[in-house]
Amino acid sequence: MSTELLLAFIAFAFVTSVTPGPNNMMLLASGVNFGVRRSIPHMLGISLGFMLLVAAVGLGLGQVFQRFPVLHDVLRYVGAAYLLYLAWKIAQSGAPQSRENAEAKPFTFLQAAAFQWVNPKAWIMAIGAITTYTPQDGFFSNVLLIAALFALVNCPSVGLWTIAGSLLRKWLDNPRALRAFNFGMALLLVASLYPIIVDTGMF
Repeated sequence: MSTELLLAFIAFAFVTSVTPGPNNMMLLASGVNFGVRRSIPHMLGISLGFMLLVAAVGLGLGQVFQRFPVLHDVLRYVGAAYLLYLAWKIAQSGAPQSRENAEAKPFTFLQAAAFQWVNPKAWIMAIGAITTYTPQDGFFSNVLLIAALFALVNCPSVGLWTIAGSLLRKWLDNPRALRAFNFGMALLLVASLYPIIVDTGMF
């Protein structure tokens, strides 16, 4: 891979990782509700789960979706249903120390990693990385390089949202303010479904 292509890919990985999407909305809410330290498994799960997704797409999974287009619709609606469930859970969240929210926990590493496989934005990013930035010469090694680099860029990028959420905690000490914030995050998560519902040519 040439230096120019490598730099272009790193820019692509950063922009797609740091811009708003389901992962970042959930990490912002996690930073507010649980802080950075308790959200670290969530962040690592996103990055490593996405790395595996990129590698799988590059090593043949993308061709399966091309051969069986119905899988696009299955993924789209399964992902949408799960995002709606997550939005509902976020909207119902209160202060971590409150009685009704005493058992609330941030996403685990495995939950965050598994979520990437039904996250529509993650699929778009993975397919874009493989089709646009992966040279055919030495394709196998380039796929592994792209996947690893994406994880390295992705983790600090999504971490910025967690840090931003933790910085908001002192402004959201009031339970009503925190509930309003969580409700707003839930609405933004639902809004991220717009392309899934409206743009049938998403993949």
